[in-house]
Amino acid sequence: MRYLLDGLQMKNRDARTIQNIGIPSMVLMERAALRTLEIMERRAVDLTRVLIVCGSGNNGGDGFVIARLLLEKGYEPVVVFVGRETSMTEQSACQLAILRRMGVSVSQTILPGSYTAVVDAVFGVGLSRNIEGRYAQLLEQMNQLQSIKIAVDIPSGVHADTGQIMGTAFRADITVTYAYEKLGTVLFPGTSYAGRVYTVNIGIPQSGFRIPEEKESDLCFTYDKCDLKALLPVRTADSHKGTYGRLLMIVGSFGMAGAAYLSARAAYETGVGLVRIYTSQDNREVLQQMLPEAVITTYEKFEPDTLKELMEWAEVTVIGCGLGKSTVSEALLLEAVKLAETPLVIDADGLNILSEHMEVLERSEESDLTDVPIVLTPHMKEMSRLTGGSVAQLQADRFTVLTDFTERYPVTCVLKDARTLVQKKEQCVYVNTSGNSAMSKAGSGDVLAGVIGGLMAQHLPDFQAACTGVFLHGCAGDDAREKSGAYSVLARDLIDGIRNCLKEAAEERKENETI
Repeated sequence: MRYLLDGLQMKNRDARTIQNIGIPSMVLMERAALRTLEIMERRAVDLTRVLIVCGSGNNGGDGFVIARLLLEKGYEPVVVFVGRETSMTEQSACQLAILRRMGVSVSQTILPGSYTAVVDAVFGVGLSRNIEGRYAQLLEQMNQLQSIKIAVDIPSGVHADTGQIMGTAFRADITVTYAYEKLGTVLFPGTSYAGRVYTVNIGIPQSGFRIPEEKESDLCFTYDKCDLKALLPVRTADSHKGTYGRLLMIVGSFGMAGAAYLSARAAYETGVGLVRIYTSQDNREVLQQMLPEAVITTYEKFEPDTLKELMEWAEVTVIGCGLGKSTVSEALLLEAVKLAETPLVIDADGLNILSEHMEVLERSEESDLTDVPIVLTPHMKEMSRLTGGSVAQLQADRFTVLTDFTERYPVTCVLKDARTLVQKKEQCVYVNTSGNSAMSKAGSGDVLAGVIGGLMAQHLPDFQAACTGVFLHGCAGDDAREKSGAYSVLARDLIDGIRNCLKEAAEERKENETI
C-alpha cells in the first residue's frame, strides 16, 4: 500500500519535516535534484545538452540544483529562468545565485536549438489557477521540442489534487516525484501528461508521520501488484467448502443469463466455497449447463418466503447483475435490503431500483442497516441517479460527492470509472490504479460484483473486500490485455485473468513463507 497526496498534504509534510525533524529545506532540495538526476541516468537520458526551465518557487530551485549537478559532471546545461526574481523563494534565490557564481549563464527565453532533454521545473504542486499568456506559450514551446521530457515533482499545469489540466500542461515522458506520488499524476487526465512516474525518497518520513489536523478519510491510498499476495484471504489445509463461505447471487432476469453466469463464475474463481443463484426460471437450463458447480433456484413471481429462506442460508448476498427493473425485480431488491442481516452487495439494476427508494438506506434508530455491511458498485451514471446530481458535477468533484454520500448512508461505495474510487465513512479513500481500457466491455461490472461478493463470503471486511476486489479485477484486466490485446478482451477473459493473478499471488505468498 502507498499513499497518494494532494498539494496541501504534501506541503504540510514538507513543512513538518523542516520544522519538527529539523531537515533544512535546502537539504531536501539538494536530495530532490540528486534523485532526479539519478533517474535520468538510470533511464539513459542523453545529458549532453539538457534544457532546464525554472520558475520562482522551490520547484525552480530543484531545477537550478539539477543544472549545477550536471555542470559538476562535466555537462553544459542550458538554464532558463521564467519567473520574477522578486517572487522567488529564499531557497530558490540562493540556488540561482550559486549557479551564477559558478559561471552559468541564465536566460529568460528558450533559444532555438537542439536539446537532448527538457526538464520542467516551472510550477510545483501549489498551482491553483489556469496558465495563460506567456507561461502558456512557454509550455507549448517546451512541448514542441523534439527530445525526452522530464517533469520535476509534477508536470507544470497538472492540478496536484484533481489531475485537471489548468489551461495547458507540460507533457512529460518521465515524472520524478518526491516522497509520495501526487493524486494529480494518478487521476485522469493528469496521468496522461505524467508519463512514467518515479517516486523517490528525499528524507520526508513515509510511515508514522501523520498531520494532526488531518482526518483518516482525508488521505488516499492505492495498491501495487506486489501487495496482492498479502490482501487475499488465507486458505488453510484443514478446510472444506463451508470454510470459504456461502454466497447467494440474486441475478439475471429473462434474457440476462450471461450476467448471472459471469458474476457467479467470478465469485467461484475468487475462491468462495458455495454459490447459489436465484434467477428467472428462463435461465435455469443455460446456467446449469454453463456453471454446474452452482446451485440454481428460480422464480417466476415474487416469493418472499423463498427469498427469506435463501438469505438466511447465505453469509453474503449479491443482488442486481442483469436483474432488470420489473415489479418482481423491485420487490426482490427492496425485500432483500429489508431482510439483510448479513453483508449485501448491490450492483447494476439493483442500484437503478435503489435510486428510486433511497430512504431504505437512511440511518435511523429503527433501522438495523448500520450493523449490516452494504457495498454499492455504481458507475458514474448510476451514481448520478443515486445522488440526484449530473454526471458532469460528479466528474468535476467526485471526491466531495463520494464523501458526502458515505457520510449520509452507511455503505461502502465503489465508484467505477477509469480510476475507480472506494470509500467508507472514516476510512482512507482507495484510488485504483490497476486495469485498462480493454475492460470497457459489457459484463465487466458483473465480474467485479462477483469478485467483491466472493471475497466478502471468505470473511474479508466490506471495505477491504471492495478495495481488494477492485484491485484484483483491474489486475485481471491487465493480464487479459496482455494475452488478447487492447481490443478483443471480453468479460469472460477477466475471469481467466483472475485465475492467473490469484495463482501468481499464491505462489509468491508461499515463496515468502518458505523464505
